[in-house]
Amino acid sequence: MSDQTTATAPLLKVPDRALSSAKMKVGRAAWAARYYQSFSREAVLRIAEAVARAGFEKADHYADWAVRETGFGVVEHKAIKNKLCTHELLDYYRELDLITPRVDADRKIVEMPKPAGVIFALAPATNPVATVYYKAMLAILSRNAIVFSPHPAAKACSADAARHLAEAAEAAGAPSGLIQCVEEPSVPLVQDIMASDKINVIMATGGNAMVRAAYSSGNPALGVGSGNAVAYVDPSARVDAAAKCLVDSNSFDNAILCTNESVVLCLQSNRGNLERALRSAGAHICNEQDTDKLRDYLFHDHGFNVDAVGKSAQWIAEKAGIRVSPSARILVPVVAEPGQDDLLFREKLCPVLTLTAAIDFQQAVTFAKHTAKRGAGHSAAFHGEDSGRLVAFSQAMPVYRVVVNAPCSQGAAGFATHLPPSFMIGTGYAGRSSVGENVGPQHLVNWTRIAYGKDVPANLHDLDFAALSADPGPGAPAPAAAAAAPANTRAVGRDELRQLILEELRSLTGNTQ
Repeated sequence: MSDQTTATAPLLKVPDRALSSAKMKVGRAAWAARYYQSFSREAVLRIAEAVARAGFEKADHYADWAVRETGFGVVEHKAIKNKLCTHELLDYYRELDLITPRVDADRKIVEMPKPAGVIFALAPATNPVATVYYKAMLAILSRNAIVFSPHPAAKACSADAARHLAEAAEAAGAPSGLIQCVEEPSVPLVQDIMASDKINVIMATGGNAMVRAAYSSGNPALGVGSGNAVAYVDPSARVDAAAKCLVDSNSFDNAILCTNESVVLCLQSNRGNLERALRSAGAHICNEQDTDKLRDYLFHDHGFNVDAVGKSAQWIAEKAGIRVSPSARILVPVVAEPGQDDLLFREKLCPVLTLTAAIDFQQAVTFAKHTAKRGAGHSAAFHGEDSGRLVAFSQAMPVYRVVVNAPCSQGAAGFATHLPPSFMIGTGYAGRSSVGENVGPQHLVNWTRIAYGKDVPANLHDLDFAALSADPGPGAPAPAAAAAAPANTRAVGRDELRQLILEELRSLTGNTQ
């Protein structure tokens, strides 16, 4: 090396403290996961109850914080979503046993649950605290540890919510480190942690680029794609009820949910009745000039105007130069004929619901099918009483949820239907996702299957599962990390822990030797 090169070389390698801190959280989560996987079903439910209670108590507080920090949505509606991810979510999965081994004596098969381990969970700015609540509850019920990486625009409320849930969990007997959050997220940090061999599964909720990055990380991932839900209103529908569903859904939290209807489609024969009903329900039906102004404001040369995301109809109308009634809850631009080239047929994530009318049902289905491909695998809605058309519509649509005579925002997410309550809407093969249903704790557990030969005697009654789980009780001290491993691997556990500490010390001092 020349003297000049030596002189210009950096004298000190400045460590990335945020990345070092995140790696330590992941290491801590790994030990928590190993210990927690031995907990009994009773202990898990006790911890889940404590977390649900703690989340419910501060749902309003975090709803207000999220809106102040991000500028998205409606406080009252975010509080509802936060609360739905506490007791209601727990009650839905309370009877789902992911802990007790299952014995099928007739087929001579024994199934033993194996939790994933450490979950790395991305949380979006649109539903930050509700996503933290939801994913934390799924991790607890499946006996996994979880490390959150919130969107930078919602990092403060997300981190505080995660700490609040962690404190409640630990007070109920959970190991320290079971729930953690990265305080200073960044794209390079997220990419580094997603590729870590200490991460067992990634739960990716966010933009398409980040979801694709999760699938490309080399680790297993559960990712969900964007939506562009189409709602079809058939002439057989109770039009006033359908219009109320559409306005309630599109105005809920300023349409920030990906399950929100983006386009409403009817036939020419019932367009007049639907427009009248929408006005009565609180929609502003745009004339041709208003529609043009709205299109020009929402879409520009670089794509969608993100300033409109999660804003109210009144706010958007003012920015677009449209005069609306103070009582207007949503804006309805009207595109006379269905087609694929109009920008208003794309996802908007704000209370703007594009209306168009088809000549007949076949044209309506063709248009709906092609429009939904922009949110492939996601959701759609059907309003009407014609069961034959419902089946035909559902079969043609490239989606995995069709909500009938209910608001799609809440219905597809399982809060206005009996679908599993979820803030991860799997888009399956159509949406290039690994799961096509609403994600639940069952997706975070695999099962080891012990299978006896068909003609081999099997005395399954003598199998002893008592040592597989225990209830340490609240306040019981967690065993040392190395002691949590089996006896024959105890020395390896200590070595791994020592190596982890040395690596972090080196990164903090800039020493790579």
